[in-house]
Amino acid sequence: MRPLALSLGDPAGIGPELICEAWAARASGDVPFAAIGGAGVLRAAAAACGLDVPIAAITDLDQAAAAFPASLPVLGAEDGTYTPGLPNKAGAALALASLDHATALVISGAAAGLVTAPVAKAHLAGVGFTHPGQTEFLAAACSLPAEDAVMMLAGPSLRAVPLTVHLPLSAVPSALSAELIVHRGRIVAAALARDFGILAPRLAVAALNPHAGEDGRMGDEEAQIITPAIARLRAEGIDVTGPHPADALFTPRARITYDVALAMYHDQALVPLKALDFDEGVNVTLGLPIARTSPDHGTAFDIAGQRLAHPGAMIAAIRMAAAIAQRRAA
Repeated sequence: MRPLALSLGDPAGIGPELICEAWAARASGDVPFAAIGGAGVLRAAAAACGLDVPIAAITDLDQAAAAFPASLPVLGAEDGTYTPGLPNKAGAALALASLDHATALVISGAAAGLVTAPVAKAHLAGVGFTHPGQTEFLAAACSLPAEDAVMMLAGPSLRAVPLTVHLPLSAVPSALSAELIVHRGRIVAAALARDFGILAPRLAVAALNPHAGEDGRMGDEEAQIITPAIARLRAEGIDVTGPHPADALFTPRARITYDVALAMYHDQALVPLKALDFDEGVNVTLGLPIARTSPDHGTAFDIAGQRLAHPGAMIAAIRMAAAIAQRRAA
């Protein structure tokens, strides 16, 4: 099995130390991984956090497997200065170079999957990054429209998909459509079967309004948009229920009835996921020809370099990318 490629993330954030923590835990099991760029940054991050992480510079990803048991393999000459908690333009440029290189390795087939460490979108924009986030960047890199890349947040207790993502709450109702729900529902169902081994996935769709609109008293999006979309998905043979009032959809008894919840907006999906699985939450991109995951948290500049960041989400992201890559290879 080919190794995973890990992009560095913003070097002023917690990404570098979490990559070191993940190597120390040998998080990927039988699948080796290599960091792409930032050898000096990673050495400094390990030292700052008191981690014993030898760095092995490699010139080809095929060398990662041999190096991995004794040292963290790092591929690429991209590097910079480690300034934890102090993001700057040079660091953003390093993060973008690492992301570009790692993505190219996965698309070419040299790497089995991609794990992206957290970036600061505002800083990336200052060095020419024009996408809303890494998910949209990866869709473009794979020559797909942005709507074909679907963000799913996954943890031990819950999988949830926000159907609209980085929008003001006031813009969500006008962004929703039956076509959007159907298109993304198809992608989610297919990806759960292909990448997670759930041959007959069960989808539960959240309502937009309180009490699922209460027969139109609190909004008509359920009747006009969500229910017709559910009917179309059912007609295609997909096991989907809803619209469910969101205040009851994430209870323990409700969660055992579905494999993934489709939420209408960002926080409707991320609040329960982070409440339940903050230290093990993974952002996985569905619908791509490549396996891509990321820890479901940000750069945490305020605690970078202090070994206060919990490595669980990074370790879970690496394990999930390895599992998806292995399932696809099989």
